[in-house]
Amino acid sequence: MYSTSFASFFNYGNKKKQMAQAQLKLFSPHDEAQCYLDSSRQGFFSILVAPSLSSAKRQQSYRLAEMPTVLSGLDKTRDTWLSQAEFFRPNRRVVNLARIGLLFADIDSYRQDWAQGRSPERLATDVLFFCREEGLPPPSILVFSGRGLQAKWLIEGALPRQALPRWNACQRALVDRLAFAGADPAARDASRVLRLINTVNTKSGEICRVVHVEPGEDGQPIRYGFEWLAETLLPIGRWDLESKKKARKASSELKLVPGYHTGNLRPLNGRQLAWSRLEDLRLLAELRGGVHEGERMLHLFWRLNFLLLSGATHSGGMFHEAVALARELDPSWGYSSSDLTTLYRKAQAYEAGERVEFNGKQFAPLYTPRNATLISIFGITDQEQRSLSTVISQEMALERRRERDRKRDEARRRAVGEVDRQTYIEVAQNKKAQALVLRAQGLTVRAIAARLGISKTAAADYVAGG
Repeated sequence: MYSTSFASFFNYGNKKKQMAQAQLKLFSPHDEAQCYLDSSRQGFFSILVAPSLSSAKRQQSYRLAEMPTVLSGLDKTRDTWLSQAEFFRPNRRVVNLARIGLLFADIDSYRQDWAQGRSPERLATDVLFFCREEGLPPPSILVFSGRGLQAKWLIEGALPRQALPRWNACQRALVDRLAFAGADPAARDASRVLRLINTVNTKSGEICRVVHVEPGEDGQPIRYGFEWLAETLLPIGRWDLESKKKARKASSELKLVPGYHTGNLRPLNGRQLAWSRLEDLRLLAELRGGVHEGERMLHLFWRLNFLLLSGATHSGGMFHEAVALARELDPSWGYSSSDLTTLYRKAQAYEAGERVEFNGKQFAPLYTPRNATLISIFGITDQEQRSLSTVISQEMALERRRERDRKRDEARRRAVGEVDRQTYIEVAQNKKAQALVLRAQGLTVRAIAARLGISKTAAADYVAGG
C-alpha cells in the first residue's frame, strides 16, 4: 500500500526517539494540558466527568488559573474529558471561544482492521508512519485514550477567536486526510473535549496516557507555525487564494457566497464573512448597552444563522450554542426553541449540500443578506458602523478605503524622505529664524545658505521676510 519502507521509518531518528521517550515520564495531566491551555491567562476551561457507565456526564468550568489544582484533585478512576480550547465565559460553547492552541484528530483505531491486536506504542508508530506518507508533519503529542489515539499538533502561540474559520478549515482538512486511519469526522470542533491523561477509560479498563512526544529543538513537544500548517493542509495556499480573489472582477453587491469580493471591502470567504458578521452583531449590542426585550429573538436568530454559515457549529450543536447566545443577550430570558425550527431545517439542508436558486444565482439555504439589509433590520447608524468591521454601507466602505489609501500614500512618501506639511512648515520656520540670527551677525546671503545647507534663493527669501 505504501511505497516507503516501514522498517526504515521505524528505525529513523534514534536520538529524537530517546528524547521523546524521556519526555513521556514527565507528563502529568497538568503538563499535557499546559501545552495548549495556559493557566497564566484570563479565561476558562471545562472538565466533563462520567461518575459511572450508567450515569449522565457532568460538566464543570473553571478559571484557567485554577487548572493545576483542579487537575491534580480529580478522581482518576472516573472517565474524564478536558476541553482543548480556552473560553471567555464559563462554558465551552464555540460562541464563547477565547483562543485555541492546537489542531487535533481523535483516531478511533480500535474500529480499524489494521490496528487489531497492536499495543498503544505500536499504534503510535503506525500513525506517525501514516502522517509521513500523507505528507503531514508528525503530531506533537500522541495520547492513548484507552481504545484509540488522540493526535495533537501544537501551535506557536494560541490563535484568537477571529481566526476560528481558518482553524476550522485546517481541522476539516486534517481529519479528512486521516479518515482512512480512523479519524472521527465528528470530533473536529473547537468546543471538543478529549480524554484526560492518567484517568481511566472504563470501557476498556485502560489508563489514558501519552505514548509519543515529537520533540522540538528545545526538547519540548514541537510547535508549528499556524500559517505553515495551513499551507500544508489546505488545498490552496492563503496567498494564492488572495491573489486569485484580487484578480476577479469586483462585485458591487455584498452576497454571502464562497470567495466573493466586494468593491470596497477586503476579500473574505463565506465562512470568514459569516463569523465576522456574528462578531459585529455582538459588538453592536455592546455599543448599545444591551439588547431591548423586543429585539432579543431578532439578535439570536441572526447570530445563530451566521454561526452556522461560518462552519463553527452544525445543526446538531445549534440549540446548545443558542442557549449560550441567549444567556449572553439576557441571562433571565426564557426564549422558545420552537422559534428556531425553520433555521434548524435550513441548517440541515445547508449541511446536506443543498442550494437555493434566485434570479439565476445559487445561494446557501441559510440566510445570506446584503449589508444594506442588515443595516435596515437592526437600524445601524453611521456612527455605529464606524466601530464594525463588515456590516457597513458602501459609502462607509468607500470612506474607509480612501482613509487606507491616504495612510498608505503617506507612509510611502515618508519612506522616500518626504515629510508631512506640518513638519515641513515647522522646519521652514526654524530655518528662517536661524537665517535672521546669522544675518544679524553680519553674514552674507551666500554664507547663510552655505551654513544652513539651503539655496541662496531660499536664504534671501528668509532674510527678506524678516
